[in-house]
Amino acid sequence: MSKTLALTEELISLSSVTPEDKGCQQRLIELLSPLGFQCETVQSGDVTNLWARKGTAQPLIVFAGHTDVVPTGPREQWQSDPFKPTHRDGKLYGRGAADMKTSIAAMVVAVEEFTAAHPDHKGSIGFLVTSDEEGPAVDGTVIVCDKLKERGEQLDYCIVGEPTSAEQLGDMIKNGRRGTMSGRLTVKGIQGHIAYPQLARNPIHLAAPALAELVAEKWDEGNEYYLPTSWQMSNIHGGTGASNVIPGEVVIDFNFRFSTASTVEDLQKRVHAILDKHGFEYGLKWTVGGLPFLTPRGNLSEALSAAIKAETGIDTELSTTGGTSDGRFIAQICPQVIEFGPPNGSIHKIDEHIEIRFIDPLKNIYRRTLENLLT
Repeated sequence: MSKTLALTEELISLSSVTPEDKGCQQRLIELLSPLGFQCETVQSGDVTNLWARKGTAQPLIVFAGHTDVVPTGPREQWQSDPFKPTHRDGKLYGRGAADMKTSIAAMVVAVEEFTAAHPDHKGSIGFLVTSDEEGPAVDGTVIVCDKLKERGEQLDYCIVGEPTSAEQLGDMIKNGRRGTMSGRLTVKGIQGHIAYPQLARNPIHLAAPALAELVAEKWDEGNEYYLPTSWQMSNIHGGTGASNVIPGEVVIDFNFRFSTASTVEDLQKRVHAILDKHGFEYGLKWTVGGLPFLTPRGNLSEALSAAIKAETGIDTELSTTGGTSDGRFIAQICPQVIEFGPPNGSIHKIDEHIEIRFIDPLKNIYRRTLENLLT
């Protein structure tokens, strides 16, 4: 069994359902400390974070990831215990196999191999690991990033081990992610008997034309890296439960997934302009879940793309699709952030797995990237 596979199985066996770490990071400390890493545990609430750094020179390349996993779902639906690593048909099954304990194991072993082969390499290497990526993400990576910013530690490159590949290892990397912003719109009316609409004011009727306009609005055209910004309603809450009552208010939940072609301020301003035009009374509460980030083609993407090509023969695709990740926090203190990891087809699912044939090549890609940047 390869060292990377063995470490992956060891981490999967630790049932670190968010925000639990269950000793995963302590195991990483045991492996990194002998390599010369200074390891610092940053506890925040129930969340365990790890910052580890080897060297003081620039450039600093950081491997980032999370030890927490999502809940298993109904365990009886799993073909095998989700926290007992199991091999079937050339695949390794277990919660976290794809998202993202394999990536963490591959990063650690890659660094072991790289530092053994290049003891006098230039620059520095870091690890930023949290147990709060699958949860609220308020006590995790963002806390460590704030601490690093306060101390003036400059990150030059960061690889986040999220499962970005689609069909084959290396066919896609993420050089950015869209921002997410939610709104809760409350439209006010006057409750009344449905047989006497002249004595009431139906907020659902008031809201409908404005909602149709919001649906039809083109928010931006996107850019070279991003699809156009999208606006989607997720829930509409109205009514008293009785079919003969006009409600006094309706509540609409919606979400923007937005690119760097738009700003939070501009999107909010345009929504309010559309609502104000329709002349009804409303309240609107905004929640910004994360800003978009983008790493244009540069040293990091070129080094990683070359490593993928050398290991797999694949010309990788740069993409900004998908949901949010902790890359949005790291991008605030690091100019080049790229996400790369194994195929993501089984993440968060029953019987999550990774093809065993991808595990050592993933490690090799991380090692080759270090060689391309630090030798």
